[in-house]
Amino acid sequence: QEQLVESGGGLVQAGASLRLSCAASGLTFSNYAMGWFRQAPGKEREFVGAINGNGRVTHYAASVKERSTISRDNAKNMVYLHMNSLNIEDTGIYYCAADLRSRILRGDRDYVDYWGQGTQVTVSS
Repeated sequence: QEQLVESGGGLVQAGASLRLSCAASGLTFSNYAMGWFRQAPGKEREFVGAINGNGRVTHYAASVKERSTISRDNAKNMVYLHMNSLNIEDTGIYYCAADLRSRILRGDRDYVDYWGQGTQVTVSS
């Protein structure tokens, strides 16, 4: 059974850094582009960033591009999101996503094959 499990969320102060992790199981991990989305209260789920199957290509939303890094370890079936200089607007539930067609690299969530359950990130001032 395919499963994505996020971890690393919590309460952080503005200006701090955070690393989220996503553990994948039940799928041929390196075949999937992996991505991160987030959803703030009352807002739609939005794209944060994605990485292709071999880890050589990444794409980020403009709002996080200069302060975020996505990486993956295919040997461990893990993908990571590291964000610096967090601000209140980064608050939300962060979801890990897997996409066999790699359209997630364009920020497209319509072709996501699997979603994680999400991890809450709350940034306080």
